[in-house]
Order: sequence, then structure tokens, then C-alpha cells
Amino acid sequence: MLDLKDKLIIALDVDTLEKAQKFVELLLPKVKFFKVGSQLFTACGPEAVKMIEKKGGQVFLDLKFHDLPNTVFASVCSSTALGMTTVPAGKNLEMFESGYVFMITVHTQGGIDIMKAAVRGAQETSKELNIKKPYIVGVTVLTSDEGENLTELVLDRARLAQEAALDGVVCSVHEAAAVRKACGKDFIIVTPGIRPKGAKADDQKRTATVQEAIAAGADYIVVGRPILEAKDPLKAVEELI
Repeated sequence: MLDLKDKLIIALDVDTLEKAQKFVELLLPKVKFFKVGSQLFTACGPEAVKMIEKKGGQVFLDLKFHDLPNTVFASVCSSTALGMTTVPAGKNLEMFESGYVFMITVHTQGGIDIMKAAVRGAQETSKELNIKKPYIVGVTVLTSDEGENLTELVLDRARLAQEAALDGVVCSVHEAAAVRKACGKDFIIVTPGIRPKGAKADDQKRTATVQEAIAAGADYIVVGRPILEAKDPLKAVEELI
């Protein structure tokens, strides 16, 4: 039986550290992966990452880096090093199941040079600090976008990400099967826009259920509002699983 616990990422799209901590404490250990995106990171900065790590969770740092290659390199270096703040001195981070930023996003639209810079930043920093290298995944097209030929655009960006040695991409379930076929079984696919059957789509245009995401080959699924806005978030997670 598939263990969704190893695939489920809860998006902590909230505006205070207190709200984020409430959800982390409530959902651990049923959930072990938590996304820190631009809203929470802008409000709280690295403290949000440190809080999740101290509680025993793992962080998907979704800041979609898109800048000059040197800036992206430096940003990924800093992001990779964030996990060291909660590990006892003299300990190897790989000894810990949690306690590190396990995945970081960069935007594929920036081109191959910034993607290569991101990979280099993660590799060099993790080697220097003797810690586990975070996955670097490329955001292809947002799930709020619509239009013709989106699958081809996503595939083009996924192939470019693979050429740049990224570990995988973020795409909607609608393109996941095509990306899996084009990029192979070891290429990580992260799918946001996951909604329980019958749930409102909000501002997401290309949504799907958990079952559809898994069937399409997703390695990780990202769920936010259906959990955060539920009357009983823990029960909502259990029902999702």
C-alpha cells in the first residue's frame, strides 16, 4: 500500500509564525514535509524554516529563485545552509531524519544558466558543510495559468531543467505523465493544485485529485488551502491519505 506520508507536502501559506507553528504542531507526525513559500518567508524569514526543523519536520523552500546566475547561486547557498542552524555542533546532518531544507525551487523561465548556478550552489554548500544536498527542482508553469500548448511549454522547460542537472520540476498533474515519459523515472515531479474531489479550485486553474496525481506519476503532492481552511485540519489530512 502506498504511504502518502512520504509524498504529501503541506503548504504553509500563512502570514505569521504563530499560525505556521500551530499547523506544524497539529499535523506532525502525520505530515513530515512542509512548504515555506514567499508569503511566510517574507513575513518571518529563516525563523519559519528553523521552527519547522526544531519541531522535527522537513522544509520544501519554495521561493522560485529567478535572478542573475550569481544571485541565484548565492541564494541557494544560503538556503542550503539554513538547516545547519538546528543541528548540534560536530554532528553530521545526514544522521538526522529531519533538520534540513530538503528541496528548493528555482524558476525554469530564467534559463539554463540560473538553473546550473542553483545546482552548483547546492552541491558546493552541502559538500562544504558535510550535509545532505537538497533537491533542486524547477518551476515550469504555475497552476493558475491557462492557455494553449501548455504541455509543450512545460515539456520544453522540463527537458531544459534536466539538461541543467536539476533533480526535477514542479508542474500540474495535467502535464505530469508527459514529463515522466520524457524525463524518466528518476526525475522528481512535484504537483501542486491538489484538491479533494468536489472541492473548490480557488485561483487554481489546473487542479487534480490525489488519485489523479499519483496515477500521473507525481513523486510529491502539495496541498494548502483544503487543509489550512478545514474545520479539522488533521482529520482533513487523514481523509486525504
